[in-house]
Amino acid sequence: GRYLFIKNSPIAMSLKTTLASLPLETCIYNASGPRTGSGQALSKVGQSAAGAILAKSATLESQKGNPLPRTWHHNNDADDSHASMNSEGLPNSGIDYYISSEVIDEAVGDSAKPYFVSISGKNINDNIAMIERIHAKIKSGEKRISGVELNLACPNIIGKPIIAYDFDQMDEVLEAICKLDIFAKDKVPLGIKMPPYFDGPHYDRAAAVLNKYSNIVNYVASINTIGNCLSIDTVAEMPTIRSKGGFAGLSGRAVKYTALANVKKMRELLVADIDIVGVGGVFSGEDAFEMILCGASAVQVGTCHWNEGPKCFDRICQELKDLMQSKGYSSIDDFKGKLKEWSREGASLSRAARSNQKKGAGGASAGGPAVATKANVGIENQLITAVLMILIAVLLADKFNVITI
Repeated sequence: GRYLFIKNSPIAMSLKTTLASLPLETCIYNASGPRTGSGQALSKVGQSAAGAILAKSATLESQKGNPLPRTWHHNNDADDSHASMNSEGLPNSGIDYYISSEVIDEAVGDSAKPYFVSISGKNINDNIAMIERIHAKIKSGEKRISGVELNLACPNIIGKPIIAYDFDQMDEVLEAICKLDIFAKDKVPLGIKMPPYFDGPHYDRAAAVLNKYSNIVNYVASINTIGNCLSIDTVAEMPTIRSKGGFAGLSGRAVKYTALANVKKMRELLVADIDIVGVGGVFSGEDAFEMILCGASAVQVGTCHWNEGPKCFDRICQELKDLMQSKGYSSIDDFKGKLKEWSREGASLSRAARSNQKKGAGGASAGGPAVATKANVGIENQLITAVLMILIAVLLADKFNVITI
């Protein structure tokens, strides 16, 4: 870890948050992606410390996705990977599966956690058709569907552009979607999954479109994978991924810094009524803390969930609590959106902390406060050794009548 633990009296820690006015017991939950495609997989999320459950991005009908191999991990090791790529092409069981009461029963169980449906239609008509099916299901009595996340950011559909990079098209899609009764009249929460942006004017234009529909759009999830990246097998001299000439979406630790920038910038530009969900490169409680510090109300975990499984939610939540306690925070509202400007005082404090850590005085890692540091133990041992040597020298001197005691 890169932070210090200090002694604090016990604090009642809470990771509770609200997203689209919905209460979440913890601010950490899953991103739509691997390990979210079946009711069984979603049930494991529901049984974990995750605060909500987000289903796999659905299409109108089930589809198998792109041909294998369609995933890659740096160092060929999912557990120790700095970067991952996928060009899955949205394999999923179709919208009817994810809104079926049987799947929701399995996913939610007795947890009463919010259940979000994610959709990624091939065109606007597909998206409208899926939303109408969701609405019909809710009106039939299935009240456990808490909201809809519309994916405008998928880079891995062959022959299809990323909608949210075409701002005029994005505007047209949202205009049509926001008129639907499910959102306009019944006020079912709507979230938008966004791609990463890299240029100031693009942030401005995307935010302007989203703000136009702030009476309907409740949250924005930033970011999806960084599209059109390429990894190469140098032995075979070919791409590691089969489809799209090897071009794929980049995820994992490598994208965290782009994600943080998008969360911070979107929080600055979007009206306060639109919540931000931070997603991209979150592997630890410290990563989640950074997202919230930039303004995220909640944090999704994707690649880490893919690699580690649902136990990651319990670990990340505990690490976040530990970090909050070390700083004296009792809730995420204590630091949400409060990223400070760079200052000499802050830089000096950070240097001092790093120096103490190098000396072994920084304490424990995310597991909890340190009882004794390596540096303290070393100093104590040196003092004990010095005292013993002095006593031995005095005793020997007395024995040989060198000095009189």
